[in-house]
Amino acid sequence: MSGHSYQVEERYVLMWSGGKDSALALDRATSSGIAVDRLLNFHDATTGRVRFHATRVEMLQVQADAMGIELRGIGTSWSEMEGRLLQELGQCRKEGFAGVVLGDIHLADVRAWYEERVTAAGLKHVEPIWGRPPKELIREFVESGGRAVITCVDLSRLDASWLGRIIDERFLEEIGATGIDPCGENGEYHSYAFQGPVFSHQIRWRPGATRSDSGFEQLDVLPATP
Repeated sequence: MSGHSYQVEERYVLMWSGGKDSALALDRATSSGIAVDRLLNFHDATTGRVRFHATRVEMLQVQADAMGIELRGIGTSWSEMEGRLLQELGQCRKEGFAGVVLGDIHLADVRAWYEERVTAAGLKHVEPIWGRPPKELIREFVESGGRAVITCVDLSRLDASWLGRIIDERFLEEIGATGIDPCGENGEYHSYAFQGPVFSHQIRWRPGATRSDSGFEQLDVLPATP
Protein backbone atom coordinates (compact mmCIF):
# COMPACT_ATOMS: atom_id res chain seq x y z
CA MET A 1 0.00 0.00 0.00
CA SER A 2 3.01 2.25 -0.26
CA GLY A 3 2.72 5.53 -2.08
CA HIS A 4 -0.41 6.73 -0.30
CA SER A 5 -0.79 8.76 2.86
CA TYR A 6 -4.10 8.52 4.66
CA GLN A 7 -5.80 11.41 6.39
CA VAL A 8 -8.06 10.81 9.38
CA GLU A 9 -10.99 12.59 7.75
CA GLU A 10 -10.75 10.63 4.49
CA ARG A 11 -13.48 8.10 3.73
CA TYR A 12 -13.01 5.01 1.58
CA VAL A 13 -15.22 2.55 -0.26
CA LEU A 14 -14.32 -1.16 -0.33
CA MET A 15 -15.29 -3.55 -3.13
CA TRP A 16 -17.00 -6.32 -1.16
CA SER A 17 -17.63 -9.85 -2.46
CA GLY A 18 -18.40 -11.37 0.93
CA GLY A 19 -15.40 -13.72 0.78
CA LYS A 20 -12.24 -14.15 2.83
CA ASP A 21 -10.09 -11.89 0.61
CA SER A 22 -12.53 -8.98 1.01
CA ALA A 23 -12.56 -9.55 4.77
CA LEU A 24 -8.76 -9.67 4.97
CA ALA A 25 -8.41 -6.56 2.78
CA LEU A 26 -10.85 -4.72 5.06
CA ASP A 27 -9.00 -5.83 8.19
CA ARG A 28 -5.64 -4.75 6.78
CA ALA A 29 -7.05 -1.44 5.52
CA THR A 30 -8.65 -0.48 8.83
CA SER A 31 -5.53 -1.60 10.76
CA SER A 32 -3.47 0.83 8.68
CA GLY A 33 -5.78 3.75 9.48
CA ILE A 34 -8.06 3.71 6.43
CA ALA A 35 -11.68 4.55 7.29
CA VAL A 36 -13.95 2.31 5.21
CA ASP A 37 -17.44 3.84 5.29
CA ARG A 38 -19.13 1.93 2.48
CA LEU A 39 -19.07 -1.56 0.99
CA LEU A 40 -19.73 -1.73 -2.74
CA ASN A 41 -21.00 -4.92 -4.33
CA PHE A 42 -22.03 -5.67 -7.91
CA HIS A 43 -24.19 -8.77 -8.31
CA ASP A 44 -26.33 -10.47 -10.89
CA ALA A 45 -29.66 -8.64 -11.10
CA THR A 46 -31.54 -11.74 -12.28
CA THR A 47 -30.46 -14.12 -9.51
CA GLY A 48 -29.73 -11.64 -6.71
CA ARG A 49 -26.44 -13.45 -6.13
CA VAL A 50 -22.80 -12.39 -6.17
CA ARG A 51 -21.23 -13.59 -9.43
CA PHE A 52 -18.93 -16.59 -8.99
CA HIS A 53 -19.40 -16.65 -5.19
CA ALA A 54 -23.12 -17.49 -5.64
CA THR A 55 -23.90 -15.76 -2.33
CA ARG A 56 -27.31 -14.13 -1.90
CA VAL A 57 -27.15 -10.35 -1.49
CA GLU A 58 -29.19 -10.67 1.72
CA MET A 59 -26.28 -12.57 3.26
CA LEU A 60 -23.95 -9.68 2.37
CA GLN A 61 -26.32 -7.39 4.26
CA VAL A 62 -26.01 -9.68 7.28
CA GLN A 63 -22.22 -9.22 7.07
CA ALA A 64 -22.54 -5.45 6.69
CA ASP A 65 -24.80 -5.29 9.76
CA ALA A 66 -22.20 -7.26 11.74
CA MET A 67 -19.53 -4.74 10.65
CA GLY A 68 -21.59 -1.59 11.10
CA ILE A 69 -20.73 -0.47 7.56
CA GLU A 70 -23.19 0.62 4.87
CA LEU A 71 -23.62 -1.86 2.00
CA ARG A 72 -24.45 -0.55 -1.44
CA GLY A 73 -25.51 -3.53 -3.53
CA ILE A 74 -25.98 -2.95 -7.25
CA GLY A 75 -27.68 -5.53 -9.43
CA THR A 76 -26.61 -5.50 -13.08
CA SER A 77 -26.29 -7.74 -16.08
CA TRP A 78 -22.73 -8.71 -17.05
CA SER A 79 -22.78 -6.29 -20.01
CA GLU A 80 -23.95 -3.38 -17.82
CA MET A 81 -21.35 -3.96 -15.12
CA GLU A 82 -18.64 -1.61 -16.38
CA GLY A 83 -21.02 1.27 -17.04
CA ARG A 84 -22.60 0.94 -13.61
CA LEU A 85 -19.17 0.75 -11.98
CA LEU A 86 -18.07 3.98 -13.67
CA GLN A 87 -21.31 5.64 -12.61
CA GLU A 88 -20.83 4.48 -9.02
CA LEU A 89 -17.20 5.60 -8.88
CA GLY A 90 -18.23 9.04 -10.12
CA GLN A 91 -20.91 9.19 -7.43
CA CYS A 92 -18.40 8.20 -4.74
CA ARG A 93 -16.12 11.03 -5.86
CA LYS A 94 -19.04 13.49 -5.72
CA GLU A 95 -19.89 12.33 -2.21
CA GLY A 96 -16.33 13.09 -1.09
CA PHE A 97 -14.87 9.60 -0.84
CA ALA A 98 -11.08 9.59 -1.18
CA GLY A 99 -10.51 6.16 -2.66
CA VAL A 100 -11.44 2.54 -3.25
CA VAL A 101 -10.00 -0.50 -1.45
CA LEU A 102 -9.83 -3.82 -3.33
CA GLY A 103 -8.78 -7.36 -2.43
CA ASP A 104 -6.69 -8.40 -5.42
CA ILE A 105 -3.67 -10.61 -4.75
CA HIS A 106 -1.67 -11.34 -7.92
CA LEU A 107 -3.85 -11.17 -11.06
CA ALA A 108 -2.22 -8.17 -12.74
CA ASP A 109 -4.81 -7.83 -15.52
CA VAL A 110 -7.70 -7.71 -13.02
CA ARG A 111 -5.90 -5.18 -10.86
CA ALA A 112 -5.04 -3.00 -13.87
CA TRP A 113 -8.66 -3.02 -15.10
CA TYR A 114 -9.95 -1.66 -11.78
CA GLU A 115 -7.01 0.67 -11.14
CA GLU A 116 -7.48 2.41 -14.50
CA ARG A 117 -11.16 3.10 -13.79
CA VAL A 118 -10.74 4.05 -10.14
CA THR A 119 -7.94 6.55 -10.80
CA ALA A 120 -9.77 7.96 -13.84
CA ALA A 121 -12.62 8.83 -11.46
CA GLY A 122 -10.17 10.83 -9.34
CA LEU A 123 -10.04 8.27 -6.53
CA LYS A 124 -7.09 6.56 -4.84
CA HIS A 125 -6.68 2.87 -5.65
CA VAL A 126 -5.66 0.81 -2.60
CA GLU A 127 -4.68 -2.88 -2.60
CA PRO A 128 -3.87 -3.98 0.99
CA ILE A 129 -3.15 -7.66 0.22
CA TRP A 130 -1.54 -7.25 -3.20
CA GLY A 131 1.61 -9.26 -3.88
CA ARG A 132 1.54 -11.29 -0.67
CA PRO A 133 2.11 -15.04 -0.92
CA PRO A 134 -1.36 -16.68 -0.92
CA LYS A 135 -0.35 -19.23 1.72
CA GLU A 136 0.64 -16.39 4.07
CA LEU A 137 -2.67 -14.61 3.46
CA ILE A 138 -4.69 -17.72 4.31
CA ARG A 139 -2.62 -18.15 7.47
CA GLU A 140 -3.11 -14.50 8.42
CA PHE A 141 -6.87 -14.76 7.87
CA VAL A 142 -7.17 -17.89 10.00
CA GLU A 143 -4.78 -16.79 12.76
CA SER A 144 -6.65 -13.49 13.14
CA GLY A 145 -9.77 -15.52 13.98
CA GLY A 146 -11.18 -15.37 10.47
CA ARG A 147 -13.45 -18.17 9.28
CA ALA A 148 -15.22 -18.64 5.95
CA VAL A 149 -17.16 -21.39 4.20
CA ILE A 150 -16.50 -22.48 0.62
CA THR A 151 -19.56 -21.60 -1.48
CA CYS A 152 -18.33 -22.42 -5.00
CA VAL A 153 -15.76 -24.74 -6.56
CA ASP A 154 -14.48 -25.03 -10.12
CA LEU A 155 -14.93 -28.76 -10.73
CA SER A 156 -12.00 -28.83 -13.14
CA ARG A 157 -9.68 -27.85 -10.24
CA LEU A 158 -11.36 -29.18 -7.07
CA ASP A 159 -13.98 -31.85 -6.49
CA ALA A 160 -17.39 -31.16 -4.98
CA SER A 161 -16.32 -32.47 -1.54
CA TRP A 162 -14.66 -29.09 -0.92
CA LEU A 163 -18.02 -27.35 -1.05
CA GLY A 164 -19.10 -26.33 2.47
CA ARG A 165 -15.58 -26.81 3.85
CA ILE A 166 -14.62 -24.30 6.54
CA ILE A 167 -11.45 -22.27 6.03
CA ASP A 168 -9.65 -22.92 9.33
CA GLU A 169 -6.28 -24.22 10.59
CA ARG A 170 -6.77 -27.64 8.97
CA PHE A 171 -7.75 -26.09 5.65
CA LEU A 172 -4.35 -24.46 5.12
CA GLU A 173 -2.56 -27.80 5.07
CA GLU A 174 -5.26 -29.57 3.05
CA ILE A 175 -5.54 -26.92 0.31
CA GLY A 176 -1.75 -26.86 0.03
CA ALA A 177 -1.77 -30.56 -0.85
CA THR A 178 -4.01 -29.97 -3.90
CA GLY A 179 -1.42 -27.86 -5.76
CA ILE A 180 -3.90 -25.06 -6.54
CA ASP A 181 -3.50 -21.42 -5.48
CA PRO A 182 -4.23 -21.60 -1.72
CA CYS A 183 -6.39 -18.45 -1.93
CA GLY A 184 -8.26 -19.68 -5.00
CA GLU A 185 -7.14 -16.55 -6.83
CA ASN A 186 -7.59 -18.22 -10.23
CA GLY A 187 -11.24 -18.99 -9.48
CA GLU A 188 -10.61 -22.45 -8.04
CA TYR A 189 -13.00 -21.68 -5.19
CA HIS A 190 -14.95 -18.82 -3.59
CA SER A 191 -16.08 -18.29 -0.02
CA TYR A 192 -18.37 -16.53 2.44
CA ALA A 193 -16.72 -15.01 5.54
CA PHE A 194 -18.70 -15.40 8.78
CA GLN A 195 -16.22 -14.74 11.58
CA GLY A 196 -13.18 -12.56 12.18
CA PRO A 197 -11.90 -9.23 13.48
CA VAL A 198 -13.98 -7.18 11.02
CA PHE A 199 -17.23 -8.54 12.52
CA SER A 200 -18.71 -7.54 15.89
CA HIS A 201 -20.05 -11.08 16.28
CA GLN A 202 -19.99 -14.42 14.50
CA ILE A 203 -22.55 -14.67 11.71
CA ARG A 204 -24.85 -17.64 12.16
CA TRP A 205 -25.69 -19.44 8.94
CA ARG A 206 -26.81 -22.81 7.65
CA PRO A 207 -26.07 -24.67 4.40
CA GLY A 208 -28.86 -24.68 1.84
CA ALA A 209 -29.17 -26.49 -1.47
CA THR A 210 -26.27 -27.20 -3.82
CA ARG A 211 -26.47 -26.67 -7.56
CA SER A 212 -24.32 -27.07 -10.67
CA ASP A 213 -23.68 -24.19 -13.06
CA SER A 214 -21.36 -24.40 -16.09
CA GLY A 215 -18.70 -26.58 -14.48
CA PHE A 216 -19.05 -25.00 -11.03
CA GLU A 217 -20.69 -26.54 -7.98
CA GLN A 218 -22.30 -24.01 -5.63
CA LEU A 219 -23.64 -24.05 -2.09
CA ASP A 220 -26.41 -21.75 -0.92
CA VAL A 221 -25.63 -20.07 2.42
CA LEU A 222 -28.78 -19.17 4.36
CA PRO A 223 -29.49 -17.34 7.62
CA ALA A 224 -29.46 -19.72 10.58
CA THR A 225 -32.91 -20.55 11.87
CA PRO A 226 -33.46 -19.13 15.39
